[in-house]
Amino acid sequence: NLMIQHLKNKNLHIFLVFLLINFFGLFLGGLFTNDGITSTWYSDLNKAPWTPPGWVFGASWTLIMLSLSALNYFMWKGKERTFLHLWIQGWIFNFLWNPMFFSLKSVELSLVIITYLLILVSSMFYITFKRYKYIHLLLLPYIIWLIIATSLNAYVVIYN
Repeated sequence: NLMIQHLKNKNLHIFLVFLLINFFGLFLGGLFTNDGITSTWYSDLNKAPWTPPGWVFGASWTLIMLSLSALNYFMWKGKERTFLHLWIQGWIFNFLWNPMFFSLKSVELSLVIITYLLILVSSMFYITFKRYKYIHLLLLPYIIWLIIATSLNAYVVIYN
């Protein structure tokens, strides 16, 4: 409700810019996935028993990007430079994971990347938790997903 009220008042275009930037990062990462999930290499990997079905990935990333874009809007409005610098780093590392995992098939380096990303997003959560009452909760979908994705990546490293 608070977010909708802010967006109605002004600066809807700022939210939309963050939405475009965030989804563009996913699009770029997807370009480097190649045939990714349908590839022989990926299908032959020993994957964790808790690996979700494919549709969960798309639904999760849609929720994450919407939440993150809303948080970006509030951080931009509050001139939270530290948060925004961390977000830029996160955007880069989030993008880098796909080519590292799917194109280069470097599951170990992709695990390092996603672990760093989890630490980075957790730092973003801490920054917003210290300064804002509830807005930090917008990062929970991302953190939960990164915990799951890191465990999936670690399983691939350990069992392949």
